[in-house]
Amino acid sequence: MTTVDLSGRPAHGRVYWVLADCWNVVRRGLTHYQRQPANILWALGFPIVSVLLYGYVFGSAMRVPGGGDYKDFLMPGMFVMSMAFGFINTATLVVHDSTKGVTDRFRSMPMASSAVVAGRGVTDLVLACAELLIMMGTAFAMGWRPDGGWAFLAAFGLLLWLRIALIWVGVWLGFLVPNPEAAGNLFAVAMPLTMISSIFVAPQLMPDWLGFVAAWNPISSTAAATRELFGTPVGGGDGWIEQHALLMAWVWPLILTVVFLPLAVRRFQKLSR
Repeated sequence: MTTVDLSGRPAHGRVYWVLADCWNVVRRGLTHYQRQPANILWALGFPIVSVLLYGYVFGSAMRVPGGGDYKDFLMPGMFVMSMAFGFINTATLVVHDSTKGVTDRFRSMPMASSAVVAGRGVTDLVLACAELLIMMGTAFAMGWRPDGGWAFLAAFGLLLWLRIALIWVGVWLGFLVPNPEAAGNLFAVAMPLTMISSIFVAPQLMPDWLGFVAAWNPISSTAAATRELFGTPVGGGDGWIEQHALLMAWVWPLILTVVFLPLAVRRFQKLSR
């Protein structure tokens, strides 16, 4: 008996179609930015405003444990904050597609579920690279001078690694919240997450209990690790988590990815049509 493939697809392996579906979702996302330039201008303009605002407003009012220029301490933290806030944009775009019926269209097609989620992640990662390059260019114009070479590339990689992990959090939340307005309210979650960390202030300058919470905040590990790699003031404490910032900057995002990537794929599979 001859088997007929009714899917309309040529005969290729499963991996091929996962990658092809992922690329189609990425291409759609990038085309969306191309046709609505206001969105990309806002996404890339906000980091510039943030660096200028925090750098010049806080630059002369804060101190770094052990001495050093606060702007040098702040800039890696600003890069981390931009990566951390990115999950809000991810969640907003995901829920927008869900409410407009785009996600249902994807589910009705012979597409790999993992490719839809991964495609959203790759699109956001491309945008994250652009954000980082723009922020670093702005910081360089303000006088920030990091160490170059492999250490710089490793720090850049750690920032993207954090963004990748939080993408899956954003995708999962985007499938949970009912509308884009609710996704925008996630800012109320992101703000305490970034403020109670080492992005702006070293944990040892906080009250003991708050400093402990800030030190164990996953984004604090990335901030401390990137400061060390960039060769800027570290301001680290004596706790185990602070002494092993490089290690934990890899471990925390790995834990987030292992937890939330399967949750995001499973949530997509369970959506009602």
